[in-house]
Order: sequence, then C-alpha cells, then structure tokens
Amino acid sequence: MLHKLWRRAASFSILAVAAAPVLFALEPQSPAFASGVTTSEEPASTIDTEARRFMRDHDLPGLAIAVTVGGEHRIFNYGVASRENSVAVDDDTLFEIGSISKTFTGLLAAYAHVQGKLSLFDEVSSRVPALEGSAFDAVRILELATHTSGLELFLPSGVDSQDALVAYCRGWERRYSPGTERTYSNIGIALLGSIAAGALQRDYDDALANLLLPKLGLASTYTQVPPHRIRDYAQGYTTENQPARLSDNALASAPYGVKTTATDLIRYVEAHMESGDLEPDMQSAIGQALTGYYKADAITQDLVWEQYAYPVSLKRLLDGNSRRMAREDVPAMHLKPPFPPRRKVLVNKTGSTRGFSAYVAFVPGRRIGVAILANKNVSVRDRVRAGYRILSALQQAQP
Repeated sequence: MLHKLWRRAASFSILAVAAAPVLFALEPQSPAFASGVTTSEEPASTIDTEARRFMRDHDLPGLAIAVTVGGEHRIFNYGVASRENSVAVDDDTLFEIGSISKTFTGLLAAYAHVQGKLSLFDEVSSRVPALEGSAFDAVRILELATHTSGLELFLPSGVDSQDALVAYCRGWERRYSPGTERTYSNIGIALLGSIAAGALQRDYDDALANLLLPKLGLASTYTQVPPHRIRDYAQGYTTENQPARLSDNALASAPYGVKTTATDLIRYVEAHMESGDLEPDMQSAIGQALTGYYKADAITQDLVWEQYAYPVSLKRLLDGNSRRMAREDVPAMHLKPPFPPRRKVLVNKTGSTRGFSAYVAFVPGRRIGVAILANKNVSVRDRVRAGYRILSALQQAQP
C-alpha cells in the first residue's frame, strides 16, 4: 500500500543532523497517497537520507521536499525559515524559486498563443514596434522562449525597467543567426514576459497573479509577496551564510522573481502531468509548453522546460544542467517537426537566487515528480543528484 511509503518517515518527529546548526522536523503535511498500490518503504527512506545529507553538507537553515505519485502529493518540511527567529519551515513557507520562474513565463506565452493573442512564430519586432528595423526583425518569440535568440544571460547594469529593456534591445547586435545556438538568457525571458503580458493587455505581475495562477489553482504563488504573507516569506542565505532576498526590480519577475510554497510548486508539476481538470485552453497551453523545439547537446529544449528521453542517466542529467549549458553558446538543432508532448521523458528545471535554490523534475509517463526548495544557495549538481535519487526511488516503488 502506498501508505507504507511514508510509514518510516512518519515515525520521526524531530531529527538531529550531525554538523547542522539546528534540529529539524520531518513533517509530512499533505494527505497520504491513495491506497491500493503495492510499494516499498524505500522512497520515504530516500527522502529522509537526502534531506539529512542536504542539511548537513550545506549547513542549510531550512528545506522542503515535495513528491507526487499518481496525482497525489506529500510534503516534507525541515529546519527553519529564518535563523533569526527560528520559525520552522511549514506548508505556508514561501521560497524564492529563481529560474523556475521562467517556466511560468513560457506558459504565459503559450497561453497567449492558444488564445490567439499572439503567435509564437511572430517576429519580436512585430509585437514591440520600437524594435522595428533592429536585429529583432529576424528573432521570433519562439526563440526567446527556447533560449535560441542570441541574447546574453544577464541584464546589464541599469537595465531595470521596460523602457530600459527596449532601449537595450534596440541597440543589441546578435552574434549568430537565431535558432542556431542555445544561449541561456534572462534578458530573453524578461522580453518574452513583457510581450506575452502585453498581448493579454496586462503587465506581467498582473497577468500572473490574476490570470495564469488562478487558472492553475495556485493560491500561494507570487511575484510580489502581499503584506499578509510576508510573515511566511523565508529568509534566504548566501553560501557565506549572509541573509539575502531578491531586491525590487521591475524586470525580475519574469526570469527569476516567483516565490511559492512546496505545495503550490508540486501542484504546478502535477498540472503538467495531469491537466485534465484545467480549462481546455490551459491544457493546450501546457501541451505547447512541453513541446520540444530544439535539440542542444544533452537536452531537448521546450518552452523553457528541458527534457530528456527516459530513462536517463544521472551523468546525462548533470550534463544538461551543467555550467556550460547555463553560461556558453551551445549548438542547437531545430526539430522539424517539433516533438509533441511525450510521456517517456524526464522534464526538469533548476532555479536559484543569491539566497535560495530549487529544483523540479517529473516523468509524465510514470506520473512521478519531485520539488526541492531550500533557503540557501546550493550547487545545481547537488540539487540534481538529490532529485534524481528521489525520482528513482519513487519509480522503483511502483508496481
């Protein structure tokens, strides 16, 4: 029975971790998985082992791990949301998720596409008149969403408003033909968010808060944390244990500005595997977001999401989430026709800010997924390893 999967974890109330500065509770909060399926206790043991290792190896203040199997999820909370006040991480704790935010932007663009408000195949300059006659006459919206536009990773200093972004793009000179290389880009996603929201006659924060998130049933996900939820907003910490949170920046929301709970994030993952309860246009938008448009080294590039044929080795997954993929130009092959949403794939995305780190991965064909959120910046490789081990345990426990 799937209830057995959690029996080992539920037997602990307080766990002490060697070399960690705090005691932390393992608190499964959400309803147990549905009964009727035989499995082992190994997944709970694996989650516990990975959590202990994470807390110890990285001196973590707090951690939340969410897993889903067959449409039912479970949340495990550890440690504290803030070392200053020792408030425990719980189901209401808000974490910054960094670049996982980009997947919301990709989905917003896909939704505008499905609604007929824009086409992913429009030239960028056709949606931003100020860019007519610039390099963006040859760049499509699709290429912004797949990191194949040629735009660089970081927003330059001083580019902190929509007007400044357009002015920067107006003078930008591309280094290669769009669609021939993959260059991971915060700038491209900031521009994509502006275009998608504008097509829906909203600004980006409004489009997410009052259109996309309600349609996904996500009530604890924000780009701007409202006053009544500030008490739930975890304090982040740098690798040097200095307090850090995102600063206000009008362009931060689309590429890396989302804050959410482990519960909302795993529900978001579930929506990408089981979207049948959503309205038809949102189902279609999710399908569009999970369509593979380019092949770049180890990954197939969807709209922001990255996928791998499943089963996938840990080495390949680490290669796909390597510094090279984040910081260098990588040759890209345009897939003709694009890969439609597939079941036998692993889909993933990492995200981090100065004070937080996160990872999500899911396998639609197995209906399994994991989300890891920490209020400290932890290496991508370690997040991916932990997620891979947890997913492997979930799969092995299935009949």
